[in-house]
Amino acid sequence: MDSRAVGVFDSGVGGLTVLHECLVTLPHENFVYLGDHARLPYGPRPLAQVRGFAREIGAFLERLDVKLIVVACNTATSAGIADLQHELSVRVVGVIAPEAHAAVQATRNRRIGLLATEATVEAGRYAELVRALDAGAELVPVACPRLVPLIESDAPFEELVDAVREYAAPLKQANVDTAILGCTHYPLIRPVLQRVFGRDVTLVFSAEETAREVAKTLARKGIENDAAREGSYRFLTTGDPAAFRAQGRRFLQLPIAEVEHVTLAALAETAA
Repeated sequence: MDSRAVGVFDSGVGGLTVLHECLVTLPHENFVYLGDHARLPYGPRPLAQVRGFAREIGAFLERLDVKLIVVACNTATSAGIADLQHELSVRVVGVIAPEAHAAVQATRNRRIGLLATEATVEAGRYAELVRALDAGAELVPVACPRLVPLIESDAPFEELVDAVREYAAPLKQANVDTAILGCTHYPLIRPVLQRVFGRDVTLVFSAEETAREVAKTLARKGIENDAAREGSYRFLTTGDPAAFRAQGRRFLQLPIAEVEHVTLAALAETAA
């Protein structure tokens, strides 16, 4: 038995959709979640800068003695997971590989769409993984710079639908039958996405696949917590704790009580 927490991080509250599935899949495990709200959003930033942020947070979570780290951010996974896996002593799981695998399994015509941030599209990690799994599959990526700000601000429905239609159009034109939701914010608007694409297009999101990967990794390493107990969860943010608490409930779909503040200086100091 290993009662240490699993560390989870994201640029903001989007990763709480992944944490929710982890809590449901592994109710006996402890979790600590860090949202880097002070530097949100990651999507428009250079990959090298996001890589630096991920390395700081990874080192900080390792200092907290977590037993595994989940990079619950597609942009941070694209930019920095290789560095984290090389530099940290704990196992690191990202959200991209489980999604790519699920998409390749789901597609019938081998034409897969990707909706993601600019940085995630630029990194090309999804294309690499899809090709490795099925060399004959085609990935059609579309960067969606407007979606995260619209979702975070709880924008008017009409404005959100217009943006989704704009980004979905190239994928529909390419006749994809599977679309990867390559950002942890996007499941919050899954009904809108499914309405625009229709039932013939399978939407793939990482949360369930990632939670299963976390469970398998803990079992393989022999570091599960006692299955008879109920786990706890703890929240940290580099931004405003009150704002995190208010907004986070919508993404987590569970109560959020205390939220602790972490300074950017503390993150930088840990990584130095």
